[in-house]
Amino acid sequence: MNPWRLRLLSQLDTLGTVRAVAQAARLSPSSVSQQLAVLETETGTRLLERSGRRVRLTSAGLILARRARAILDHMDSVENELRGFGEEPSGLVRLGAFQSAVHTLALPAVARLAAAHPHLDVEILELEPHASMPALRMADVDVIITTTDFDELPLGPDLDLVPLAEDPVLLVLSPGHRAGRGPADLAAFADEPWTFDMPGSYMAGLALRLCRQARFEPRVVGRFSNYTLALQHVEAGHSVTLLPALAVAHSRYDVTTRELTTPVTRTITAAVRRAVPTAGPARAAVRAVLDALRQQPAPPPLTPPGRAV
Repeated sequence: MNPWRLRLLSQLDTLGTVRAVAQAARLSPSSVSQQLAVLETETGTRLLERSGRRVRLTSAGLILARRARAILDHMDSVENELRGFGEEPSGLVRLGAFQSAVHTLALPAVARLAAAHPHLDVEILELEPHASMPALRMADVDVIITTTDFDELPLGPDLDLVPLAEDPVLLVLSPGHRAGRGPADLAAFADEPWTFDMPGSYMAGLALRLCRQARFEPRVVGRFSNYTLALQHVEAGHSVTLLPALAVAHSRYDVTTRELTTPVTRTITAAVRRAVPTAGPARAAVRAVLDALRQQPAPPPLTPPGRAV
């Protein structure tokens, strides 16, 4: 069996459609279909069946797609073993992290790893929670920093989760805002202009849900996928926003943060694919990254209410 075709089959199980697999693999849908047909010939088993205009996996296809992840992980471990023997971490580990965790969690961990394990390379990819879990399952990354509070994330026995930190959500205001001090009741900000993350993102969904729980529909005047742009917008007095503490902890923008009267906290978690029993140096490299993430210093204390960060 060709491992590249196995990866396409695994991606079909994760993404659901041939078109989505083609986009992820940068191929045409017809090319993906042809390669999956070749895989059926290689295995001598019917792996796909038509359901209307779509293609779905047969029972045998589902079994092979899910076993393929372990097969591909094992092949990666063999490649790493050929680079060197023993348990010294080596090779490449791809680390996916959402935006506010890149500077606060991922980069410090990579700096420590560079000093402790010179033969280990870590590639950081910015991936928001809705994208990082599929990327992990498709073996596009080896470790992710995510939040399991994102309702759409499917969890299962194929993953190992490692809690890293608790990250409170804060109301962020311009420094001259008239709001006063102390924990903020979102209902008092119903008439404010708001800045949100992009539609479909974790923070956009969370912020909208919190506003609606406070019984108002927010008037959104800005949408930014980058927290620095959101902070600039708030600093200029154009809007208010909700951001996790990690996003403003090291910010140089002149803004004010307020805790919420009903605290909202997200759990920051590292996730990896469940270990292959004979993984050797490949798993040693992943373990080294996890250990470095767990050794993070405590997050900086929250700015006192009404103070700029």
